[in-house]
Amino acid sequence: MDVREAHPVAGADVLAIRDGKKVITAPSSSSEKAHDALKDIVFGSTAGVAGKFVEYPFDTVKVRLQSQPDHLPLRYTGPIDCFRQSLRHDGVLGIYRGISAPLVGAAVETSSLFFSYRLAQNALRMTLYPSTESLPLGALVACGAASGAFTSLLLTPIELIKCKMQVPADSNRRMVARPGPVQLIASVYRHHGLAGFWHGQMGTLLRETGGSAAWFGAYEAISAAFLKLREPIHGVATGKQEKQEPLHFYQQMIAGAAAGVSYNFLFYPADTIKSRMQTEEVSEMVGRQRKTFWSAGRALWHQHGIKGMYRGCGITCFRSAPSSALIFAIYEWLKRTFD
Repeated sequence: MDVREAHPVAGADVLAIRDGKKVITAPSSSSEKAHDALKDIVFGSTAGVAGKFVEYPFDTVKVRLQSQPDHLPLRYTGPIDCFRQSLRHDGVLGIYRGISAPLVGAAVETSSLFFSYRLAQNALRMTLYPSTESLPLGALVACGAASGAFTSLLLTPIELIKCKMQVPADSNRRMVARPGPVQLIASVYRHHGLAGFWHGQMGTLLRETGGSAAWFGAYEAISAAFLKLREPIHGVATGKQEKQEPLHFYQQMIAGAAAGVSYNFLFYPADTIKSRMQTEEVSEMVGRQRKTFWSAGRALWHQHGIKGMYRGCGITCFRSAPSSALIFAIYEWLKRTFD
């Protein structure tokens, strides 16, 4: 499937007809490329922040379900019970507690994904593919994986602070003063130095690399399928360069929702292990060897099996569908409006 013919998200913007075949024309100058990169950052940040407001309450529940202690009985019987207890003890504001770091993280993550996705495509066009040739789906999936790997390095420190703010203060729910993001940052640095902010990096790397490959791959594939259905209706262009006609809004939402579910479901166990590692109390780990990704994963598997690996997955996929749909829809709308 020649996906780039169908949907130029985060790639070259212009479609041309040459020898009866559709091809993508690359930006003609470095200034155009810089301008496109800046738009990826600004539009991606805007879309990511909007999506985070939608999904954050569900993300809080997910982290609380993932970070329950190994000993039984579990604090929450499921996502609905977790929502109920969280609202009773913390109120609505408690569900949104710690959103400052995720808002920054959403802006960084989404803009970085779109920006590095474009760079990866440009790199492939300069090496493995001619500069005017459309990229196949497999190449786009590889570009998505590369963008996720790059983004994971920026995201791990932000998610570390976010996870620590989302979990309850203690198991007894005593009224204690909870540390804010600045205090948590200072505590991590004081106990573990700069490297401490990348605790859980392996989990973020696996989740972002595989998840981003699925995210972009699902969106591109479904977008291509929608546009292929429209080809008999709209016909072929006349030979002059023209903008690719965008998907309908509902089609963008469907493709984005499918991308969000694909991103979260396939590599969810990596995210569960990462959350458990990152919600460890910093002070309790002083003088002890910190768990590695693999040791934390083995402990979780022996204690709870596959069910523990996917704890909170349902609510995560439920919230990721509208959030991801909104991210792609806003990003595409901004591109069309300001191009």
